Amino acid sequence: MTSSPPDSRSLRRVVAASLVGTTIEWYDFFLYGSAAALVFNKLFFPDSDPLVGTLLSFLTYAVGFAARPVGALVFGHYGDRIGRKKLLVVSLLMMGGATFAIGLLPTHATVGGLAPVLLTTLRLVQGFALGGEWGGAVLLVSEHGDARRRGFWASWPQTGAPAGQLLATAVLAVLTALLSDAAFESWGWRVPFLLSGVLVLLGLWIRLAVDESPVFKAARAREEARKKERDTAAEEMPLLAVLRHHWRDVLVAMGARMAENISFYVLTAFILVYATDHLDLSQQTALNAVLIASAVHFAVIPMWGALSDRVGRRPVYLLGAVGVGAWIFPYFALLDSKSFGSMVLATTVGLVLHGAMYAPQAAFFSELFATRMRYSGASIGAQFSSVAAGAPAPMIATALLAEYDGPAMVGVYVIAAALLTVLALACAKETRFRDLDSVGADEPADGPVDETSAGERARKAVQP
Repeated sequence: MTSSPPDSRSLRRVVAASLVGTTIEWYDFFLYGSAAALVFNKLFFPDSDPLVGTLLSFLTYAVGFAARPVGALVFGHYGDRIGRKKLLVVSLLMMGGATFAIGLLPTHATVGGLAPVLLTTLRLVQGFALGGEWGGAVLLVSEHGDARRRGFWASWPQTGAPAGQLLATAVLAVLTALLSDAAFESWGWRVPFLLSGVLVLLGLWIRLAVDESPVFKAARAREEARKKERDTAAEEMPLLAVLRHHWRDVLVAMGARMAENISFYVLTAFILVYATDHLDLSQQTALNAVLIASAVHFAVIPMWGALSDRVGRRPVYLLGAVGVGAWIFPYFALLDSKSFGSMVLATTVGLVLHGAMYAPQAAFFSELFATRMRYSGASIGAQFSSVAAGAPAPMIATALLAEYDGPAMVGVYVIAAALLTVLALACAKETRFRDLDSVGADEPADGPVDETSAGERARKAVQP
């Protein structure tokens, strides 16, 4: 039995709630990354060499990634036990509160060594919250939507990343354009962090209005009935169930994230360091290039998601992985021309290719796992890889730039990540025909789902 598709108004409300929430979460997260590249080295690590200060600043940035797997474990566990919606509200409040607090932090000039400690602590809270946000947001949409267009609808929460990047970059671009460097470093950098408080209230209002996932509610009802029939309260922890039944899928998800995660942070965070420190261009130039490219990125993600509904998740994802690997050297060549138009072209093409990976990722990861462990499985696969991928990417790229005085080894680094992703996808099965409700229904309490039978039924359900 397949779940019936929801009415369009209900589905759009769910998509809007997920999109607004993820936009705010990513706004907070990317704002920190941009500030780390532009001002945190001066405000929190003023005694270091400028490049060393930037590396230390990016180190606090990476700390947020280290907290994301912990967030994935905690939020995944409770999201699979009590529901997606409740955990999404908690993650939004945590992320917004930490970001607002960063805007109030004293700097090194005021409290000395305590300043970077406080900054790092709040960064940990940000990472913990974001580790739980992504899985819940994409599952809420995936489990509400119908199988025919799951890739399209589930890609909309993914647009929260470029939307958040767009919003954060736009606010920073306006402030750097209106304020002098001294004013921006003195107080202007605080403004976008404090704005997060207003955005969180908006996101909370929208997110509280949506219903819990019907697939999750049906799965919980079946689980409760199964307990009564067997007269037992025993239920395997979602984390243990994932490691027992879906460990291969977790590895596939982690490998698939390598090129997507690394290329994204090279294209959007490292470019600020490369343009300002290596090419001697202004902060405004680099921010404007990322701003324009992020707008295009936002527009193409749903298109890639829709394409994955027609041709499959793996072909679209592979196109993106191979594409970013092939584009990375032309990308740096265009940046080296120091032309603003070339910089926009380079970043835009890179993010369009990144979107081919990022768009189908939500549906792809959701379809890998059974309902009672889906939040945990998708979150663990996505966030554990970020520790090895996105977390050190700006630092590794900056260190390679300093060591080799050029971008060649940074390009090799991105190509290596693309090869890892291609290998992971080669080990994966196509998932677009899987029906999420049938996966949850067919899974026995003590064993994995019969994927073949579920996949065949879903194939019949989505084909005319």
